[in-house]
Amino acid sequence: MDDVHFAVLGTGGIGRRAIEYSNSKAHLTPVAACDRDGVAIDHDGLDADELLAATEGNIASDGGAAVKQTGQDQGVVASAQASPTETPIDDIIAESDTIDAVLIALPNLEHDFIPRIAERFAEAEYEGVLVDVLKRSRVIGMLDDRAEMLEDSGITFVCGAGATPGFLTGAAALAAQSFVEIEEVEIWWGVGLKSGYEDNRGTVREDIAHLDGYDIESARALTDEEIEEIVDEHDGVIEFNDMEHADDVLLERAGICDAEDVTVGGILDVRSDEKPTTTTVRVTGRTFDGEVGTNTFELDDATSMEANVNGPALGYLKAGVRRNRAGEYGVFGPADLMPGF
Repeated sequence: MDDVHFAVLGTGGIGRRAIEYSNSKAHLTPVAACDRDGVAIDHDGLDADELLAATEGNIASDGGAAVKQTGQDQGVVASAQASPTETPIDDIIAESDTIDAVLIALPNLEHDFIPRIAERFAEAEYEGVLVDVLKRSRVIGMLDDRAEMLEDSGITFVCGAGATPGFLTGAAALAAQSFVEIEEVEIWWGVGLKSGYEDNRGTVREDIAHLDGYDIESARALTDEEIEEIVDEHDGVIEFNDMEHADDVLLERAGICDAEDVTVGGILDVRSDEKPTTTTVRVTGRTFDGEVGTNTFELDDATSMEANVNGPALGYLKAGVRRNRAGEYGVFGPADLMPGF
């Protein structure tokens, strides 16, 4: 595979780790990165070590489209490779002719935020790959509504390509192959986030939107102090049930099962790096000879959230580039293709 030159929108926890992780992935070269206030572009390849050192401690950034968070340091602007800007995403779009793929690592705190970013790339006649790690089920329909526009532009969009949805969605699709009819898919995740809490506040904010009494709009309006109060109320360990994660619609659109047969939940511990529970996928179904069974897939507790999100995200990015170079455009989910290693 030829080298893949990629950009990262957002240098919070996921964006920074993707750049760091790419050093260990063959044929991947980060050439652009941005946050709310700055952009770094070098088509020969960014100095990843310098950029990561400059953005260390950066709170999840949103490219100028979501909530302004307190405690933000200078982010990308602190890097010697970067320039301040009020239009970070547009600056990368303007330089996208030689960018093979773009990882959208921004908090999805407006339902149509990521679909609107896709529109901006399409309107600029970008021909390449867009990958996101979104979580909300209803966003998939918004992307499917734009599928024809993306196809006409020559864009291959891989949606929900993180851990869940993403890695675990793909695992469920594989586990389902033993059966002719799926009765239930249960995805249960565990994340210990003590050392990465500051870098992943945007992710925590998104998760809080799934708690009783909260939604996207109310979570988006929370201050950092209010988030800390919620964390304290749960003694740092928050359990989520029946989350609106896109695994359900992604499995349905791949023909695996009905969306209503999929449940997603998990436990987040922001005061320990150890997982509070083992991340597990359970697929229950009926085989062709009438037997009912359950296939179970578990992630080892030693694999971190960063590894389970960024590894698959970059793997799906590489798979998207292969599809794009083969002339396959439109919207793909993590159950539609296998990630590249």
